[in-house]
Amino acid sequence: MSVVAPVVPEVTASNRPFFEGAREGELRVQRCSACGHHHFPPTSRCAACLSVKVEWTAVSGRGSLWSWVVMHRAYFTALKGSLPYEVGFVRLDEGPMMMTRLVEIRGRDLACDMPVEVVFERVTADLTLPMFRPLTIGDAP
Repeated sequence: MSVVAPVVPEVTASNRPFFEGAREGELRVQRCSACGHHHFPPTSRCAACLSVKVEWTAVSGRGSLWSWVVMHRAYFTALKGSLPYEVGFVRLDEGPMMMTRLVEIRGRDLACDMPVEVVFERVTADLTLPMFRPLTIGDAP
């Protein structure tokens, strides 16, 4: 699997733990210490109870495909060589939704509720991005 000239996201203080986890091969989202709710993208308060007691935690990296689109136009010049490519919304097993690149599958083979798992693509020496691929029956726990 290879990504051609990816769009490089900005790493900020609020999302740095997410990207550090990806570099270590670990998918991380925020979890509320007060109520246990997992959420993504990062916020300063829990989306469920508004507590400020949020922490980053590793999650399973598994989920299901909620929806997707096949991109036939390069809205970012860096992705022109990747056309067409798939972008999807994945509902993680822990609850949060994540917009992501879908890899190792073509658009016509995608299906709602398809089980997926995270894979990591190193795009620079300092940046690794999580993407999702279909979870095959033999891979299920």
